[in-house]
Amino acid sequence: MSILVWTYILVGFTFALYIGIAIWSRAGNTKDFYVAGGGVSPLANGMATAADWMSAASFISMAGLISFMGYDGSVYLMGWTGGYVLLALLLAPYLRKFGKFTVPSFIGDRYYSNTARTVAVICALFISFTYVAGQMRGVGIVFSRYLEPFLSSFELYTLDNTGKGVIIGMFVVFFYAVMGGMKGITYTQVAQYCILIFAYTLPAVYIGIMLVGNPVPQLALGGTLENGSYLLDTLDGLLTDLGFKAYTSGDKSTIDVFFITAALMLGTAGLPHVIVRFFTVPRVKDARKSAGYALLFIAILYTTAPAVAAFGMYNLLDKVNDKEVAELPGWVGNWERTGLISIDDKNQDGRVQYLPDPSANELNIDQDIMVLASPEIANLPGWVIGLVAAGGVAAALSTAAGLLLVISTSISHDLLKKQIWPSISDKGELVAARLSAFTAIIIAGYFGIHPPDYVAATVALAFGLAAASFFPAIFMGIFYKRMNSEGAIAGMVAGLSITIFYILKFKFDLFGGGGPDDWWFGVSPEGFGTVGMLVNFAVALTVSYFTKEPPSEIQDLVEDIRIPRGAGSSYDH
Repeated sequence: MSILVWTYILVGFTFALYIGIAIWSRAGNTKDFYVAGGGVSPLANGMATAADWMSAASFISMAGLISFMGYDGSVYLMGWTGGYVLLALLLAPYLRKFGKFTVPSFIGDRYYSNTARTVAVICALFISFTYVAGQMRGVGIVFSRYLEPFLSSFELYTLDNTGKGVIIGMFVVFFYAVMGGMKGITYTQVAQYCILIFAYTLPAVYIGIMLVGNPVPQLALGGTLENGSYLLDTLDGLLTDLGFKAYTSGDKSTIDVFFITAALMLGTAGLPHVIVRFFTVPRVKDARKSAGYALLFIAILYTTAPAVAAFGMYNLLDKVNDKEVAELPGWVGNWERTGLISIDDKNQDGRVQYLPDPSANELNIDQDIMVLASPEIANLPGWVIGLVAAGGVAAALSTAAGLLLVISTSISHDLLKKQIWPSISDKGELVAARLSAFTAIIIAGYFGIHPPDYVAATVALAFGLAAASFFPAIFMGIFYKRMNSEGAIAGMVAGLSITIFYILKFKFDLFGGGGPDDWWFGVSPEGFGTVGMLVNFAVALTVSYFTKEPPSEIQDLVEDIRIPRGAGSSYDH
């Protein structure tokens, strides 16, 4: 069977599976919708958390970034993996004991203020919409390649195939996220984890055997090719001969590497869609267990990613660079039709030159396609290529669904139920949550069609916003009982505002714009969340020092949170 037939079968089967699970586990009340009834097992929750965590940025884009950035791409590995450890050990058990299943709920109750709750809702919406834009772009990229004949068969306004793919992804997410809520999402994400991890590791095993004779990708990265040279040494040589920096060297400044890594780590600890997963288990002990399982499941993909990146770049240079244009393999033409690869024979010599000088370079490749194209580049069987497509869709949709749930609960629970309409019925709140999710999908689709950057880079901005806004408020809410509502509100507003300003200035050329030479302290927009976090801490501590202490019952509550026993229900509003 052809690649497209395999893709239709595997993607179609997985979609049917997700929708079937959503129907089977349809939320009947707000407890099911928000926290899956609070009775998910630690193992299942660990797999669901891993799927929620490993978004399109992890599956589709991270290895692509590492392929082109080389050593510099390690900031994403360090930041995202280290951040999960920080979240699991430092914050999750305490938040679970507090018993509030959204970050705005925690902040509103801990800081005894609806103003704080509203500011937290605004922060959650900024973070979630930025993050979900990357997921929807990931879905669009997968569909633009593997559903290309179908997408090319009709016109939809002025959208290209990637935009049409985003629209299809919106319909699928709407069905199982809006119908099933957290209950449907949890069990769908268990299935998605199994699919995405198998789809990610299997091609790496295949290619590891083909290149260096080692089926373990983590070991194959340091293996030797048939000519006896190490894979990474050969890759260094190929790139430096073309004028690029060596694959194993970096040119980012130390301060930028540190700030990006810190922003990703601390942003992880403030991501609302991951935090809410710890409320779906019955006890605090189960929250710790599920965090441990999730870390194990996440590590499988994250330790495989460097090998996938190196294999992809080596095969790309081997199969395309300096080859006759007329004799290029079929996968190049397949991806050219999506617009994500382009070849321009500028010197008219009939050969493809991949060079660092944009005026002479003849091969332009979107970094986000490296993982998806890698099995085709290595000439793997059609069913493996179809499986990777299904895995990419699973990764994007699992996180998109979790983010949409955060958006809907922030609006329906933290704004509507807690502030605007306290007497709303359980059924009315559920309807409001679904309507909020529907509206969020429309907005997310727009940002997916018009994203600010590559998937992983877009997602990195969301982590920066989370680090600048939520992390200090959550951290001090647990560990510093003197922190009051005035300090927390001022800190969140200051941290979020300066980070948004910086992103708009250097990513969107607003407020005068500027390039890398104009970055403050040499810190890129992806790393500026760390600066925003420091501003947040400084403002919050200063304001709280000059304003009155929190009420004694709040200070007692903070003391009680840190005692590991006696957690209440995750639905105890």
